[in-house]
Amino acid sequence: MFNAQSLISRIPKRALVTRFPIHSSYARGCTAVSQRQAHQARNMSHSKNSEDEQHQKESKFSHLPLSTSGPLECALKGTVLLNHPYFNKGSAFTKEERRDFALHGLLPQRIQTLEQQVQRAYQQYCSQPNDLAKNTFMTSMKEQNEVLFYRLLHDHLEEMFSVVYTPTEGEAIQNYSRLFRRPEGVFLNINDMDSVKRDLAQWGKPEDIDYIVVTDGEEILGIGDQGCGGILISIAKLVLMTICGGIHPNRVLPVVLDCGTDNEELLKDDLYLGLRQKRVRGEKYDEFVETFVKAARELYPRAYIHFEDFGLDNARRLLERYRPKIPCFNDDVQGTGCVTLAAIMAGLHISKQKLSDIRMVVFGAGTAGVGIADHVRDAIAADADISPEEAGKQIWLIDKPGLLTTKSDSLSDVQKKYAKSHDDWANKKTDLLGVIKEVKPHVLIGTSTKPKSFTEEVVREMAKHVERPIILPLSNPTKLHEAVPEDLLNWTDGKALVATGSPFDPVKGPWGKDGKEIEIEVAECNNSVVFPGIGLGSVLARANRVTDKMLMAASKGVAEMGPALKDDTAPLLPGVDVVRDVSVRVARRVILAAMEEGVVEEKDVPTKEEDLDEWIREQMWDPVYRPLKYVEGDLRVLGNPNDVE
Repeated sequence: MFNAQSLISRIPKRALVTRFPIHSSYARGCTAVSQRQAHQARNMSHSKNSEDEQHQKESKFSHLPLSTSGPLECALKGTVLLNHPYFNKGSAFTKEERRDFALHGLLPQRIQTLEQQVQRAYQQYCSQPNDLAKNTFMTSMKEQNEVLFYRLLHDHLEEMFSVVYTPTEGEAIQNYSRLFRRPEGVFLNINDMDSVKRDLAQWGKPEDIDYIVVTDGEEILGIGDQGCGGILISIAKLVLMTICGGIHPNRVLPVVLDCGTDNEELLKDDLYLGLRQKRVRGEKYDEFVETFVKAARELYPRAYIHFEDFGLDNARRLLERYRPKIPCFNDDVQGTGCVTLAAIMAGLHISKQKLSDIRMVVFGAGTAGVGIADHVRDAIAADADISPEEAGKQIWLIDKPGLLTTKSDSLSDVQKKYAKSHDDWANKKTDLLGVIKEVKPHVLIGTSTKPKSFTEEVVREMAKHVERPIILPLSNPTKLHEAVPEDLLNWTDGKALVATGSPFDPVKGPWGKDGKEIEIEVAECNNSVVFPGIGLGSVLARANRVTDKMLMAASKGVAEMGPALKDDTAPLLPGVDVVRDVSVRVARRVILAAMEEGVVEEKDVPTKEEDLDEWIREQMWDPVYRPLKYVEGDLRVLGNPNDVE
């Protein structure tokens, strides 16, 4: 009988890229011994020229452990090689590789290029009947050939983004237990905390993991509690980290903390794969999270931890607990704030105003709204050299009952910071229109999920007092937007500076010189133009924390690349079509800020911007085939509970 574990135990160590990619079922729990050899096996060329040029490319930073120059060492042969998604090239293996790696007779005769493979794969993708089927197709491709998967996604990113991420990924998560084919990632059990460190230890040595995305599955993509199906959001976020930020796909780890679920449909579903119990909260929950964080830091001390889609009560609380101690990030709290601040900065460049002078109203005082307020408040404080408390006086938060005041009921601690004096507002209207009339804001943010709440009366009132109002309806999905760009531009005679939470088509109107019709492109406030660069910069610099100044620097990096800075009919923010260039700029800004903050642990990081950009690019993984070089070695198998204290 075929014994995969026995086979793997005989595979030489340099065949493995420290650990097998997480979707490689036959190699789970295996790791290489040599750090240097492992690093060499992760490399990939960044150049987009011909593959020969990529392989010959030399850089003054090609000596770096994560360098993307040079051949890829591998000791796998035959069918084992073909079944390894990180090394597999399918029909693109060269004549020499087919000879050296015993592939003759295992592949069709014709040797094809990666471009030809992408053409075929795209045709297969387009033949799928719906977006969920396309999502499943892409998942299957990722499990077979990572380079082809990422190259296909790279070449069609704008088209495929909504398929591999929101909204289609949300549908895949909802159907996780029914579509399940093979496990990917780490599933940790709140009822078995003693095994957390052992379970995490199966994925490599201390230097093997750069980036961890963890979720508890409670608040997924606006569709709520999805239990263990949340593993797919961790995986999807890491796909974006690789395609947008160049993080090496074999150096990441998706994790789900299975705490049970309050989703009654899942609890009643015999096919549900997670714990069929009510979601655990309170002390036991906190102990579970602490156990995970402690184990992750002990096992992978260089890893950056990204918290994703935790429930409203836990997201900010956990972030505030851990960010003073470890390099961590929460995209829902911090990422949204970063990209929104970038849009505001770009808008202020057009309106020729200072950040320190703005007045901002946030309609919707939940996690996203308060997160945006915090980020803008800190930026105002830094720009004006005042305290955050003083800067907070320039921001007004409105929730369902109206303006948050000192007499508002059930305010959270983070909301109280923005509560205005009840006495000052006792005789004033505290609904959105009343606040707009009183405050005369420069910026209006929508995170309320209340559709059409930015009415014509509200928008026209704002435009009375501000020449170029910055209006950002960010609620998702599209049907929950506070307003649509066409209305906002019509109601302001084309003067509104607009960015939205979902993509919209350009808007035409008679707003040019002498009433000439012009077309205004609308930016999407997409977190994917900011969080990959923050993660990339933090990982490469080995930052021991992610500070407020680093986040502010990231916003500036995105704003600097806003097309509207050169043409006010262009989008305020760059799109995903140039996201890797944006990630380099953001990473540069983040690293320089980290240096100023004294949190950089990596040695010999360049300080000149030109050198720093090259240093960053050299270490970004790219979806291209590198020549394989056959080597021999030994393999060590991990996962024995006796190996972990």
